[in-house]
Amino acid sequence: MRSGIYLILPLQGPARDQVLSIQERYDPRSFRGWPPHATLAGSSGMGPLDGDTPVPGLRTTLTAIAADSAPIEAPLEPPIRFMQTNVVVLPLDPHGPVRVLHERLRVAGLRYAPPRFAFTPHVTLSFFPELTPQRSRELLAMRVTSPARFTEIVAYRSFENRTSQRLMSIPLSG
Repeated sequence: MRSGIYLILPLQGPARDQVLSIQERYDPRSFRGWPPHATLAGSSGMGPLDGDTPVPGLRTTLTAIAADSAPIEAPLEPPIRFMQTNVVVLPLDPHGPVRVLHERLRVAGLRYAPPRFAFTPHVTLSFFPELTPQRSRELLAMRVTSPARFTEIVAYRSFENRTSQRLMSIPLSG
């Protein structure tokens, strides 16, 4: 994880519990301190926000965007490997409301690092471990039947030593 500010949509409801159970079984170290989530800034589409971004200005920007954004409910697709990696994710509609929210943030004037990948809305199931063929088959066979529900944007400042600090939570209220 690169240092900087990450913007996430924490997963809510039954899907959160299902995803958390899978994460705890297949990759418990990767997600310590962070809830199951979709990443808006910090990964694909836009890298982490500049770590020196003033928190009051970030809060103003996020509040304005969240005020026009309704809570999101969307189905989680079956798991896939993420773009030639061992990362396993649950894709979300690539043209749906998570993309719309991401695009609004991307053009909001915030400074961010170059992304590693094009934006692909998803919830990560397994990030770090090298999966054996058996565990990979098991993980790719998992299904999260409850829809993803997102009701807030949360900002975390991440540091080089892999620690992070929660900065704010802004409800989607549009």
